[in-house]
Amino acid sequence: MKQLMAAILLSTFLFPNNQIPAAPQKHPILLKNGFIHTVSNGVVNGSILFDKGKITHIGEFISPPDGAEVIDLDGKHVYPGFIAAVSRMGLVEISAVDVTNDHSERGDFNPNVRANVAYNPDSEIIPTTRSNGVLIANIVPASGLVSGQASIMMMDGWTWENATFAHPSGLHINWPQMGIRAGGRRFSMSAEKQNERRQKALEKLDEIMKQSHAYARLRQTNTRTAEDYHKEDLRLESMIPYVQGNLPIYIHANEVRQIEAAVHWANRHDVKIVLVGGKDAWRTIDLLKKNKIPVIYEGVTALPSRRYEDYDQAYKGAALLYEAGIQFCIASSSGDASRVRNLPNHAAMAAAYGLPKDEALRSITLSAAEILGIDPQVGSLESGKDATLFIANGDPLEIRTNVLQAYIQGRKIDMGDRHKMLYHKYQEKYRQLGILKE
Repeated sequence: MKQLMAAILLSTFLFPNNQIPAAPQKHPILLKNGFIHTVSNGVVNGSILFDKGKITHIGEFISPPDGAEVIDLDGKHVYPGFIAAVSRMGLVEISAVDVTNDHSERGDFNPNVRANVAYNPDSEIIPTTRSNGVLIANIVPASGLVSGQASIMMMDGWTWENATFAHPSGLHINWPQMGIRAGGRRFSMSAEKQNERRQKALEKLDEIMKQSHAYARLRQTNTRTAEDYHKEDLRLESMIPYVQGNLPIYIHANEVRQIEAAVHWANRHDVKIVLVGGKDAWRTIDLLKKNKIPVIYEGVTALPSRRYEDYDQAYKGAALLYEAGIQFCIASSSGDASRVRNLPNHAAMAAAYGLPKDEALRSITLSAAEILGIDPQVGSLESGKDATLFIANGDPLEIRTNVLQAYIQGRKIDMGDRHKMLYHKYQEKYRQLGILKE
């Protein structure tokens, strides 16, 4: 009986969301009488027109074309969709239930792994996330030293194929721990063992790059025989765009020594990198600036790394990067898919601790798009870009603001989610009990 009850309880969590993915845009849509927050060109008090998934015009007054749907915003606000620069959205449902997680492969070297093929478009987490304005996410694998290749996904689609916005967006490497962790009940590995493990990992990274460079040079030659084509190494084949500098490598690192080692490693092997995490990035400003390393800054709401740091060190980290002229964007923790919905709250916290408000908004829209290389299509509201946007009744960096309607490439998105369902359910409960009055 206990097993049956557990199975029933689990099925309520695993049952896919019942939102129907939106159909392609069939007619022009004009949003008028609102505040259009373009991000790239200020705020326009007027209208925005989009057709066939693309923005066609933004201006104070726009005449609706024939057959257009006209929506009076009545002073509401339009923003570009927020972008989660790193996330495991669609790869994780319930982190404590292994069968709902598909973000990791065995082994330390898996550059051939594609995140998008494991993406679950029916995840219950997706609707609650886009209800907070997050409409695009860079989905990243997690395991080993070289985790695999990330994919940029839209938060709507029948299958992973039609939810894929771009693939690959980059290769992800988890940089080895450089310091020695103290012992105790939670971590008992000796200092000697930690040093040995770190050295092996660093040597392996160097060896991977040497083999990848050699393999890429071999693929460029015209001396290969027909037999050579049957000996292609799928993993090294996947490394070619990265050793040739066509795509960036995302290095997950937080501590000073990790960041410094990663930058020097990238210079030795002549590859482009993006720093992910970057908790200590404010300590390595000169190095990052000199080498033009973008930062995806995670964990604005995290605790300080050291006892002697300011209590608000993580909160003001984004402001320090901005003041130093470092290219950056803000992301919530990549490891917790259910908290990606808090992305605007992270940007708001950074704004409360010194980051200019317009830069806070930019950090989760256009700045994220620029680092991911998708800014020609999304990240701001401009003619010719995708109509991936949402309507809100106020400033989305304010927690009281509600996202009323979202569009992804012009498609009108179902805004229902489990949180809203539970809200209405218990609203009705207390209405029936006579506690809540109409």
